Amino acid sequence: MINKVIVLGGGSAGFMAALALKVKLPAIDVLVIRSREIGIIGVGEGSTVALTRFLHEYLRVGMKRFHETAQPTWKLGLKFLWGPRPYFNYTFGPGLEAKYPDLPKSSGYYCDDEVEYSDLYSAMMTHDRVFERAAAGAGAGAGPRFHDSLSYHFENEKFVQFLESYAVAVGVRTLDDTVLEVRQDEGGVAGLVLKSGVTETADLYVDASGFASVLLGKAFGEPFVPFKSSLFCDRAVVGGWQRTDEPIKPYTTCETMDAGWCWQIEHIGRINRGYVYASDFISDGEAEREFRGKNAKIANTRVVRFVSGRYVRNWVKNVVAVGNASGFVEPLEATALGAIAMQSRLLADSIWESDRRPRPTQRDNYNDHHARNWDGIRGFIAVHYRFNTRLDTPFWRACRADTELGRAAPIVAYYLENGPNSLWQPTLFDDFDQFKMAGYASMLVGMRVPYERTYAPGESERRTWEAKRRMFKEAALRAMTVREALDVIRSSKWRWA
Repeated sequence: MINKVIVLGGGSAGFMAALALKVKLPAIDVLVIRSREIGIIGVGEGSTVALTRFLHEYLRVGMKRFHETAQPTWKLGLKFLWGPRPYFNYTFGPGLEAKYPDLPKSSGYYCDDEVEYSDLYSAMMTHDRVFERAAAGAGAGAGPRFHDSLSYHFENEKFVQFLESYAVAVGVRTLDDTVLEVRQDEGGVAGLVLKSGVTETADLYVDASGFASVLLGKAFGEPFVPFKSSLFCDRAVVGGWQRTDEPIKPYTTCETMDAGWCWQIEHIGRINRGYVYASDFISDGEAEREFRGKNAKIANTRVVRFVSGRYVRNWVKNVVAVGNASGFVEPLEATALGAIAMQSRLLADSIWESDRRPRPTQRDNYNDHHARNWDGIRGFIAVHYRFNTRLDTPFWRACRADTELGRAAPIVAYYLENGPNSLWQPTLFDDFDQFKMAGYASMLVGMRVPYERTYAPGESERRTWEAKRRMFKEAALRAMTVREALDVIRSSKWRWA
């Protein structure tokens, strides 16, 4: 029976897992052991709707406390400077899979020539707006009309600070120490010998030690599955600058570069940039020069190295790995925190459903989901590289020629024959797949990937579609900017529902 859990690692993965366990199972003793000597990566982070739901629905995090401590900005999706179009928007809303009752086809079929203003969220991204204006409430002016197609940008240090404070508030214990030795027996980990001289033991150990994967990778030697044949990038040069008069954009920008791509993440007082690149095609020095050539305001930079891939299993004996200790794919699509949220929730639910005595079938299904989830993310991101025709450099030629699509291959094959059609979505996708046809349609139509079953809408359909586009544009122009929304929620008159 699981009465005590040790979480090794005090970053976002460690505290998200600890919170899920303690909120779902308050009787369990949860101890987070983190080393101040190691610290956290500490870059600007984007997220997806999976994290938003985990925080505010599963963990029941209050909006007021979260915004005061984590100080996030809002994210409607990603703006891609990618493919032959000047840009296209990938939103967290219904996207190009949406089907309106007065049109016979889904939205994607009407976007061959022009993809802009295809839905309200895309229109708001185009005009750097984030919320429609709600009617004036009691004692307050017109505020933002919140919706659920929304995620966050935040600085990692502030996010971890929030998670830690919330974890302590619900009863999670923390210990600052460093693991010197991992003792093992036939059941797995038998204890962690710490630098302080203490040996800590538990019934279950959560490995949230990041890329080091101290328990699953190093101690247990679990085999690692590299994603190199699909994802060539393995480094990022990271920098940024303090915000001056730049508008706060409600999206992550993804810009094609010579040997990879560059992100822009929006914070209240800072703009964070990072160039993700493949060291087989460009040196660190060359990458930094290209990076600075497009970002004159950047001051100090640093290089982060990573390997995209996953461990074969992430629950082995009495160890469960979450976050980078279990697997990692490069930052494109900002999937890391959503994956941690899903892992943490499924772990807590598995222990709760089994009355704190998880059986082998629980563990086996957890591992199967782990493999399917990471492989699904790998395939979706591979599509971004395989079909990006924006630049003709050695890196991008290699991507178009050699990128393995993996689990995305049958989905792409279906699109290439039928276009952005979701009829067979239940067969093509797992229940836990976070992208579905909406995500694939946004990327493939956005990159103008042609399909065989072309569709020529009639004049009446075209007029209907153009009327919708105008409606979305006009609504976006009336909507609030991020700065306006921040000013409202920070005012003394604002009350969170």
